[in-house]
Amino acid sequence: MGTDEGRREWARHWQYAQLPGLDLLRAHYVRHTFPRHAHDGYVIAAVTGGIEEIGLPGTTVRAGPGSVVLINPEVPHTARAGAPEGWAYATLYPSRDLIAEVAAEIGAPRGTPGFTADMVADPQGARAIAEVHRAAEAGNALAADTLLRGVVARMLSRHAGPLPARTTRRAGAADAERARAVLEERMAAPPSLERLAAELGTSPFALLRAFRERYGMPPHTWLTDARVRRARRLLATGTAPAEAAVAVGFTDQPHLNRHFTRIVGVPPGAYRRERAG
Repeated sequence: MGTDEGRREWARHWQYAQLPGLDLLRAHYVRHTFPRHAHDGYVIAAVTGGIEEIGLPGTTVRAGPGSVVLINPEVPHTARAGAPEGWAYATLYPSRDLIAEVAAEIGAPRGTPGFTADMVADPQGARAIAEVHRAAEAGNALAADTLLRGVVARMLSRHAGPLPARTTRRAGAADAERARAVLEERMAAPPSLERLAAELGTSPFALLRAFRERYGMPPHTWLTDARVRRARRLLATGTAPAEAAVAVGFTDQPHLNRHFTRIVGVPPGAYRRERAG
C-alpha cells in the first residue's frame, strides 16, 4: 500500500464492475471512528499500517499489520484508531452470495458459512487482500477475480464453519423481530419507543432490553444504521443524496452526510460517484 502520509485521512469505497457481489474500501483513518453498525454481507479486512481497534459483542480486538479481521453478516461492531498514527487497511466486503458460491466450490460443509475467528495473524493472507485491491485498481479483471477467490477460499477453509441457526431464547426475541420489521417498514416516520412497545403489547423497557439482546444495539441506533444501508442502495442506483436523505427519513442532506460518513467511511457524494455508470 505504500507509506501513509502522516496523519492525513483518506478513503476510497468503491465497486469494480468485473467483481460483482463485492465492495472495496481502502483507507487511512486517524480521527475517524465508526459507530456501532452491522453489514448485510461479510467483512475481510487486512490491516496494513497502525492499529485498528474493533469493538465486537463481548470483546475488543486490536489488529496491527499482517492481521486479517473477519466479521460475519449482521454482527454489530465499532472501529477506531488504536494508536496515534491511526490505521490503514484494505477491506473486502463480499456478499452472502459470493461467499456461498466460493464455499460450494471448495466443498465447505452445507449451511451458511460463518467465520469462527474475529482476527487472525496471516501476513500472506493480508498481502493477498491488498493485491486484490491493486489488481482491481489497475483494471486487471483476471488477476482481481483469481486473487479474490483465492483469498475467500483461504479464509473459509482455515477460519469458517456453518453459522449456527438463531434460536429464539426468550419470548422477547419475537417482539424484537416484530419491532425491527415495523421500523424497516416505517423508516421515514418511525414511532416512538413507547408507541412501538404499545403496538406490540409490551413495555418500553422490556422491548429495549429484548432489542439490544437480539441485535446488539438499541432501536434508535439500529434505525440509523438501517437508514444508511438503504441510502447506500439508493445512491448506488443513482439517486441524488438530498433525495435519498428524505426517502430514508433523515431530516436533510447534512443529516445524511453526517451519519453516512461515520458509518460507511466516505461521504454519500463520493460513494455515489464511485458507482456512477
